[in-house]
Amino acid sequence: SAKQWGANRVIVAGTAMSADETIWGNIEQQLTGKIERFTGQIAPGREAIYALLKDHQPVMILMDEVLEYATKAAGVTVGETTLAEQTIAFMQELTEVAGTLEKICVIITLPSSIIEHYTEKAEKLFQQLQHVAGRVEKIYTPVQEHEITQVIRRRLFSDVDESLANKSIQEFMDYANRETLLPSGVEPSEYRIRFQASYPFLPEVVDVLYHRWGSFSSFQRTRGVLRLLSLVLYSLKDTNVPYITLADFDLSDQEIERELIKHIGNEFDSVIAADIIGSSAGSKTIDRELGKAYQGLKLGTRTATAIFMYSFSGGIEKGAGLGEIKRNGAVLPHPSSVVAEVIEKLKNKLFYLQTQTDKYFFTNQPNINRMLFVKMDNVRVAELTEVEHDLLKKNISGQKFQVYVWPKDSSGIPDDQNLKLIILGEENNLMKDILENKAMTPRVNRNTVIFLVPNEAERPGFQITIRKYLAYNKIFDDEGLNLTEEQRKEIKTEIRKLEDRLYEALRRYYRQIFLPSKLDFREVDLGVPTYGEKQKIDDEVYDKLRLGGEILEIIAPLVVKEKYLKDRDFVSTKQLYAAGLNTPGEIRVASKDAWVKGIEEGVKQGLFGLGELEDGNPRCRFFKEAPSVSFAESEILISDEVCKRQKEALNIEVQTIHESGKAIESVSSIEPSSTAIEQPSSQQVAVKGHEEIELNFEVPTGKAFDVARVLNYLRTKFSKVKVVISAKDGQISEQDYEDKVKEAFKQMGIDIGD
Repeated sequence: SAKQWGANRVIVAGTAMSADETIWGNIEQQLTGKIERFTGQIAPGREAIYALLKDHQPVMILMDEVLEYATKAAGVTVGETTLAEQTIAFMQELTEVAGTLEKICVIITLPSSIIEHYTEKAEKLFQQLQHVAGRVEKIYTPVQEHEITQVIRRRLFSDVDESLANKSIQEFMDYANRETLLPSGVEPSEYRIRFQASYPFLPEVVDVLYHRWGSFSSFQRTRGVLRLLSLVLYSLKDTNVPYITLADFDLSDQEIERELIKHIGNEFDSVIAADIIGSSAGSKTIDRELGKAYQGLKLGTRTATAIFMYSFSGGIEKGAGLGEIKRNGAVLPHPSSVVAEVIEKLKNKLFYLQTQTDKYFFTNQPNINRMLFVKMDNVRVAELTEVEHDLLKKNISGQKFQVYVWPKDSSGIPDDQNLKLIILGEENNLMKDILENKAMTPRVNRNTVIFLVPNEAERPGFQITIRKYLAYNKIFDDEGLNLTEEQRKEIKTEIRKLEDRLYEALRRYYRQIFLPSKLDFREVDLGVPTYGEKQKIDDEVYDKLRLGGEILEIIAPLVVKEKYLKDRDFVSTKQLYAAGLNTPGEIRVASKDAWVKGIEEGVKQGLFGLGELEDGNPRCRFFKEAPSVSFAESEILISDEVCKRQKEALNIEVQTIHESGKAIESVSSIEPSSTAIEQPSSQQVAVKGHEEIELNFEVPTGKAFDVARVLNYLRTKFSKVKVVISAKDGQISEQDYEDKVKEAFKQMGIDIGD
């Protein structure tokens, strides 16, 4: 120091000097105690300066903030010049004189950053000062890179508790080793030494501020680091953190934020507010969404803050990798893996977070999330409706039901025997109108109508999914956005994901089934879809109702017996079938064949019989054998007790053909009228047996069931039995022919052609 050398000290602080003062007067006063030689505002000549310094050497002159003084002096007119110009002239003379004297040392500090020079005039003054000093200068960097941590500790802390520091450092090192957090290629011992030097700051704090932020021309490296860290320390004075990371920089602190913003631009005010510190910022949302174990740690905000601090430099380096973010964002002793989880959430929540080659960083340009938000907000209701309608159409098979999507009224819904699924956009009065009417005519087949409507609680989620799908497509097609190839790939991936999710969203939304019941409607919840399964929505409704017993593909014979023959001797098959079609809440079948199969099985099992009503009395024709079901006007199901009594009253003797080939010799009956078949006019009869039989006869009234019995018997003897029906001397309407004749054969699986 000057004192140790026995030198006279002169300190010129440009910030403390007024514009009317002069540097030369200040030097003379400090050396002599008065100003006699250098009284004016015109700079003294070389000889006067030489004489003053020679008389008082050794002299050390320290001049700080000369540029700031010169900038002020530029406003003072001195003749045809300014005091700033006189100062530049003096500095040139002073440096030349100092170079000729052995015991004179002039130390001048000039800023290394251009933006600190305030104006263009100041920039010119700066260049002039550099030129003047450069002629005889020796440049020294006040603080070497390896000394910065020592300077920080000496300037910011009066004392550091080394035992407490070592304890905190050891805890971090144990945690970092356990979580594999140390930088790649850095030995634990090396990192420990760096941490001991930078404590209480993580080494990355100093590195990022000094190298990245310090590369901004406006950021005075040592001074800028000290100023920023002093603000951070002050903001943490009431906390108890064991060490300080980049995640501990409180960006909601206005002084800290302004200290950063002045280097990167005011536009980042809105970025910080939108993504990190605002009450509705994505980072804050994630803070609240994390599990109870992490509540209060503010991991969303910490992680975003760490990424923000890594995002800027005056050069090309920007962004942080996962390891860097984990080291700064993790909180002991919680697993660092939660930080990776937080990053994934941030990618979906933040508007200005960018990702490139495994680096995360903020820019002032909106990311895809922000574009998505804007596009979603501009999706019109008509677009939502169109996509919803198309989705429904694409996810209908039409194999189990006749399906009608969003009918406007009841006129378009046919009144037939087929099951119909009516999909409505909402539960409303149209359901009741369709159930009761077809246009202006009362509906007959009411039990065939089933409704599917949305679950209103799922509407917001469903519409958000559609909005996202439409928004991503609009972003992809918008040439004005100048998307990068990486962004286009990301958008394509999201569109594919949403295409898969649209069905699931549709199913979650359209899930309320309404079935006609005796009083009004009965509601059935289709439930949430099974992950990974994609079934047509009408098929899923059918399966749900089938498994729940609401639609029967075969009617259990025991159910028929208990429900319809428990307290009665007989019931009309035609009325049973009609009731299932017409009466809400009755047994609902997939098709007429369900009744046919159930009746056939019940008759064969002997649970009931099948016959006809003759003169108001039941006549059992089939019992414990395969019947032929026609649903004719007179056809009835008969209780097993009645059939048993009738069978006991019958004494039918049938002499069958023996394996030896003997012919049927006789067929006798106690009651010929019930079993005999009127013989045709011409008949081919073989005494010993028949390989082929051809009969031609008219069916007497009331003998159709007897004919059917003989046909069934013949079917057991021959592999092919063909029946030709010729009906004359009467009339049948086209509708009855279609519904009662052709449909009956169709249900039996018999093709009768057109």
